[in-house]
Amino acid sequence: MRMNTSDTDLALAAAGGDSNAFALLLERSYDRLFGLCFRLTGSRFEAEDLCQDICAALPAKLARFEGSAAFSTWLYRVAVNASHDRRRRAQTRAKAAEGWGDWEVNRTEANKEQAEAQDWLIHAIGRLPDDLRDTVALVMDDMNHREVGEILDVSEGTVSWRMSEVKKHLKALKESEQ
Repeated sequence: MRMNTSDTDLALAAAGGDSNAFALLLERSYDRLFGLCFRLTGSRFEAEDLCQDICAALPAKLARFEGSAAFSTWLYRVAVNASHDRRRRAQTRAKAAEGWGDWEVNRTEANKEQAEAQDWLIHAIGRLPDDLRDTVALVMDDMNHREVGEILDVSEGTVSWRMSEVKKHLKALKESEQ
């Protein structure tokens, strides 16, 4: 019976307080959610932190799940929104830290060097504009352009255009490094 129950049915049951349904839903979804978080953040540590935040907030957020979209689509939208919130908070902290002198510059530079040690593709994706990064992260999760468009609330054609732009950006980055 476990595998026959749809994610949507489990999500609706979990929204109603069924802890077993929630546990099974999380078990089914966690690896894909973590993969998306990793692509959105470019860092295992950040992905773990983001994924943990999403999972902690999920019981309350499930109360708003209506079942009109696939659970995976809804969950990915939650993840993309959480990633955007995290980026905004990081930008706010970065602005607040400006002017802290050489110590802050050195600390920021050390963090940048550590990030550059990551795999080239993840690093390159991290340098893309937010809309392109979000798009490629979802496409890399074997989602079709229609599904990605639904999650990002853009047309399928926009997703295709963004992927074309991603290819141009990645090619230019690769050429500039040679």
